[in-house]
Order: sequence, then C-alpha cells, then structure tokens
Amino acid sequence: MTAPLDHAAVAAGATEALRVRVRRGDGVQDYAVPRRANQTVLDVVTEIQREQDPTLAYRFACRVGMCGSCGMTVNGRPRWTCRTRVAAVAPEGELLLEPLRNLPVVKDLAVDMEPFFEKWRRAHGFFDPGETPPDDFAAVPPDSPERQEVDAGIECINCGVCYAACDLVAWNPDYLGPAALNRAWTLVNDVRDRGQAARLAAVAGDAGCHSCHSHMSCTEHCPKALQPTFAIAGLKRETGKAALRRLWRRE
Repeated sequence: MTAPLDHAAVAAGATEALRVRVRRGDGVQDYAVPRRANQTVLDVVTEIQREQDPTLAYRFACRVGMCGSCGMTVNGRPRWTCRTRVAAVAPEGELLLEPLRNLPVVKDLAVDMEPFFEKWRRAHGFFDPGETPPDDFAAVPPDSPERQEVDAGIECINCGVCYAACDLVAWNPDYLGPAALNRAWTLVNDVRDRGQAARLAAVAGDAGCHSCHSHMSCTEHCPKALQPTFAIAGLKRETGKAALRRLWRRE
C-alpha cells in the first residue's frame, strides 16, 4: 500500500519537505511534511494525522517524555517520538516509522501492550505485603544498600522500548523481557516485600533471567538511560543464592 507523495500537503513557503514512510499493515505509505525548526517525530505523525490522513493510528499522551506511550520504531530504532527531534534522526530528510517490535500491532503504529504487562505479572512484578502486613509504614533509608541498588531501576515508566529492542524476546516470545525483570529486581531489594521466594522462583525459569545473553540492547536503547542488563545480572546472583540455600536445606 504505497501512495505518491502528497506535495500539496507541504506548506506554502516551506523550503524543504520531509519524506515520511509509515508502515501500515503489510505495506508502506508515503507522506510529505514540511520541515520545521525543533520538529519532533511525534509532531510529524500528529501533523499527518490531523492534516492529511485521519485514518492513521498511533498513540501518545503527555508529549514531554513522562508517559512513554508514544514509542515507535524510527529509522530502525525504538524510541520515544516525543523526545526525538527530526534533525537528529533524519539528516537526509527521510523517516521510516514502524510500530514497536515484539508486540502485536493493533493498527498502524499502535501496538497492544497486554503481553508486555502480562509478563510483569508472571515475574511477580507487584508488591506483596504478606498475610499480616505491619500496621505502620516501613522506613526505607535512602542510603541503605538495598535502596541504592535499585535507585535507578525504579524510574522505569513501562514504555516498552527495551522490550522492543530485546533480541531474545524476538527469538523466544516466552522470555519475560528486560522491563519485567528490572521490576522484579527492584522488588527483590524492597525490604518491605514478603513475596521474595515466589518471585525468585518465577524469574529463575527457562524464560527468566538466566536466558539473558547480555547483549545490552535494553540498556543501549532505554530512553531514561536505565540499565536493565545489570538488574538481570542481580537476579541471576540472587536466584543462584536461593538455589544454594535450597540445596543446603536438603542436606
């Protein structure tokens, strides 16, 4: 499904047109948008949808890098489109926009995030207060070793960029993925949590932390400069210790 460039869409007086190719189903559709100063990729998609083709589907919310919902594959790389300037990624004046990889496509550039969050559930990425939680809030000193261990990891906003960048998810769809494992690591270091045994068992399986090949794709592509690879390495250590403890108890 390839349409000719719509040069009529280029605003009068514009000195240069940006060629935008958008993956739509099995084909690619071409558009032309005027280049503007400080233009973001999300600006481009919004202009196409509002001015040229109202049928184009995509997702966004905050526009300032807080929600993570505008993720797309831009010229082959998963990114937040609201924080990606056209000048930085399209110096030759061409953009190829595709949906995030490793997730089902709802329509055009919008993907279904349900498998992503289902893997959070499988990794026990939720706080477990136990059957008899304490009456008062627990104090967690900011300088405690456990808190410092996960200080960066708790800033994840679940955008799915690392999941889309992960080679292992592409090879093994059952793999829990870097975001779910990063979340598990933050909870493993939460001194208030009472679900550690079940969580470590959940992330130690065939599709868990030990499947990671440490390609560092998640760390390389994270828009917030987090390091899921190192969180996964921490889980490998803790699941190994848990296995040794079980072995000692048997003896």
